[in-house]
Amino acid sequence: MKNDLRQKLHIEPRKGWLNDPNGLSFFKGEYRVYFQYSPDSAYGDGDKCWGCLHGRDLFHLTYEGTVILPDHPDDRNGVYSGCGLVKDDLLYLFYTGNVKEEGEHDYITSGRGANVMLVTTEDGIHMSEKRTLLRNSDYPDYCSCHVRDPKVWEEDGRYRMVLGARTLEDKGCVLFYTSDDLTDWRFEKADSVPDFGYMWECPDVIDVGGHRFLGISPQGLKHGEYTHQNVYSAGYFRYDDTLKEFEEWDYGFDFYAPQTFTAPDGRVILIGWMGIGDIPYTNPTTEMGWQHCLTLPRELTLRSDGGIIQRPIRELNGRKGIPAALKDGVPLMTQLPFYLASFAPNEGFSLDIGGMLELSFEGGIFSMRFTDSKAGGGRDIRRVKLGKFTGMEIIADMTSVEVFLNGGEKVMSTRFYPQDTELSITGHGIAGSVYTLKGMEVHYNG
Repeated sequence: MKNDLRQKLHIEPRKGWLNDPNGLSFFKGEYRVYFQYSPDSAYGDGDKCWGCLHGRDLFHLTYEGTVILPDHPDDRNGVYSGCGLVKDDLLYLFYTGNVKEEGEHDYITSGRGANVMLVTTEDGIHMSEKRTLLRNSDYPDYCSCHVRDPKVWEEDGRYRMVLGARTLEDKGCVLFYTSDDLTDWRFEKADSVPDFGYMWECPDVIDVGGHRFLGISPQGLKHGEYTHQNVYSAGYFRYDDTLKEFEEWDYGFDFYAPQTFTAPDGRVILIGWMGIGDIPYTNPTTEMGWQHCLTLPRELTLRSDGGIIQRPIRELNGRKGIPAALKDGVPLMTQLPFYLASFAPNEGFSLDIGGMLELSFEGGIFSMRFTDSKAGGGRDIRRVKLGKFTGMEIIADMTSVEVFLNGGEKVMSTRFYPQDTELSITGHGIAGSVYTLKGMEVHYNG
């Protein structure tokens, strides 16, 4: 059957451009997933808004359309990224209101307003009047006009906020603020490390298993053969009083701007944008009127060495069909979307997916390589140092592949664009089980 390129398991727009996940929360018995959205352009032009989905779980959702629009003097050029905080039967949504002044400006050192905005909602859909909480004049004088992406949380009887920033010396950093009432915010401190990019976007202070981490999406890092291979990166520092040991969330082609939240059962869940700005490759759905999607939700747990394990959200297990055996050297036909769990000796192997994408392990290096340039839209190869190999899980949707290595120690994600929904999978030196997956169910109100 011909692939219509519509994802079955991932959140994507029916039209327009989607990017950062925002306002992730559990509120009044439902998950809330907002996202930055340009409804009128698959290229990201036009109004930047927030789209909204909600549901009893993350596979049964209702889409409400755009719920926050750039209709205030302090967000007139875009409702940019932010977060959600549940308090006293209200959902507080904080975001960056983008303003671009007319005139001769570089919009880095002058001409851009980066305002922290707040709305509240009783139902997650209908918003209060907007309040402007912080302006450029409220940030340290060494900051450029690029300060954005508030993440707010409650800690020790106070509220705290972290913002991503770019200094006038083109150094990335994060700014911390405190508040007693969620509206009056005081600058506390800034944190950074030397020579680590010119801008830190989408900061997130995360507690996993009693250990604290600072997630950021840094821009301007030096690219390596095994690290920071994309135009922009995303990862986390181990974080106590200082920032230590940065590690990337995802080593594939398509991952940026993740955000975490806590589910009602205590799980820490991460969702990222399965895309990156300014990419050198293409997505053919753009010509069809839409572009980009969010990742599958991932559960975060503590790794034995103090890092983070990422696993596909456990609710995915309820969407699996009957398994088929993948045998060494024997092609297996399967339908998209599918889940593959594999094992192999700690030696070399390769796995071909549809004659388009090859996953392989040799000499301690795991590689994701497109063998069909059209299916990859210009994507070529990504590698990660793995050391030993103990197994992997693959979730392949209609136009995406997410690979979880060694129980989630490393992850690699990519978009890919097969022409048909039925694919052949062939492994050499590897075996496992393949399950077809039932798609998510989305009801559209907007």
